[in-house]
Amino acid sequence: MDNALWSLLRQAAAIDASDLHLCGDGPPRVRLLGDLRPLPRDNPAWRASEELFRPVLADWHRERLRTDGECDLACQLPEGKRFRVHLFRSGGTLAASIRLIPGAVPTCEGLGLPPVICSFAEWTQGLVLFVGATGSGKSTTLAAILGEINRTRPVHILTLEDPVEYRFQPDRSLIHQREVGQDTHSFASGLRAALREDPDVIMVGELRDEETIATALTAAETGHLVFGTLHTSGAVEAIHRILDVFPDRLRQIQSQLAVSLAAVVSQRLLRRRDGTGRVGAYEILIMTDAMRNLVREGRMEQMRNFMQTGSRLGMQTMEQALATLRRKRLL
Repeated sequence: MDNALWSLLRQAAAIDASDLHLCGDGPPRVRLLGDLRPLPRDNPAWRASEELFRPVLADWHRERLRTDGECDLACQLPEGKRFRVHLFRSGGTLAASIRLIPGAVPTCEGLGLPPVICSFAEWTQGLVLFVGATGSGKSTTLAAILGEINRTRPVHILTLEDPVEYRFQPDRSLIHQREVGQDTHSFASGLRAALREDPDVIMVGELRDEETIATALTAAETGHLVFGTLHTSGAVEAIHRILDVFPDRLRQIQSQLAVSLAAVVSQRLLRRRDGTGRVGAYEILIMTDAMRNLVREGRMEQMRNFMQTGSRLGMQTMEQALATLRRKRLL
């Protein structure tokens, strides 16, 4: 990695930006506490170009950029700071969206996660979904849960990521982290292979397509603990999103989802009232027997009522989560 890219990444990290954006013209922009603001620079070396990213681009990155118009990768400064980089073409020029990844694997306690989410690290089977918009903290929450499993359980953890973000050092667990493009062709192919690699816990960076979702359901149904993410706005909407992928097999997938799904968490990151940072808001759906019957019978519109009255089990709607944060004067 050359000094120009190093310097830019270090400057973004020094001001605790969550994201850095580069384009073919105009100054870099950083996201601070959810807002974009310019980071002025006159030197053209600060603009997105293949030359700027040349030291971190492998041949297969360049090929994917040429054929698909975008590619994902991760890079690391010598001092250990890591970044997730998405390169894409816009208007014929190169642009970059770079996510800054904290150096240390986060902990459940450090993130202030609700106890029921922390308890997922003790589960042994089922599909657990984390949903929300890009930048809502799904990867960070998942890393905290996997870190807890790594510290406390002698199991085999297998992750499929695009790209690998947090790097884990095996503790009590054996961990293999596979990167799409480098270690496996796709999420679907990596997940198919995972079933032959004796995992106890599987983390799928994104459930993007029918084959990946179907294989994840099968893995959860056959005794694995599977974590995955979806880009949806809420917990119930995530279930609808999965069912919409299988219009020709709706009844079958309803039945399979009712058996395999264990929990859905929808999360948002919001600016703290005092302006010192951001706080997480979590909508939590736990699959009780009643919830499973609703999924099996296609009556998802009633699930929110169960969530509103399921606080004893750790469930809550996003409205309830926001109300709690306001009572605590965090929002």
